[in-house]
Amino acid sequence: MVKTEFLQLTMPHQGIIFKVVNIYADHKEDKDDLLQEIWLQLWLAYPRFKAASKISTWMYQVALNTALTYTRNSATRSKHLQHLAAAPAPVADDDDKVKHEQERLLWEMIRSLPNAEKALILLYIEGIGYREIAEITGESESNVGVKLNRIKQKMKSNLNTNTKKQ
Repeated sequence: MVKTEFLQLTMPHQGIIFKVVNIYADHKEDKDDLLQEIWLQLWLAYPRFKAASKISTWMYQVALNTALTYTRNSATRSKHLQHLAAAPAPVADDDDKVKHEQERLLWEMIRSLPNAEKALILLYIEGIGYREIAEITGESESNVGVKLNRIKQKMKSNLNTNTKKQ
């Protein structure tokens, strides 16, 4: 009964978990481990979920906290070699190539941010309002706004720097 209820509540929002995993883990093995760890932590925390907030808010809290803990712990583990071999991409027109390259650069830039900033910008990109971001992160709403503005300025500056190098 509890398992069915848990799955009915969480499965419609499983995209949250995949987004967090893709932001905080680089390699397939790490992504698999983090995905499993987040689901485990959600399951373990579920009995304490009181529905005082939306299920998606609670899932973001658990997923981000798990990812932050995971990345802190993985910093002490040995690094995996960078996998350079990629599957051949389907042929696309120039507009698609430009769009995909821009998206790739955006996500690369986000992944290079410090962990706390990754969380904030991910929630912002997802269209979550400052109030809910504050609830998820434990920050004040005004602090969320200030930090997001700083992150956006940093990203804009990095983008300008990278564009000048090319």
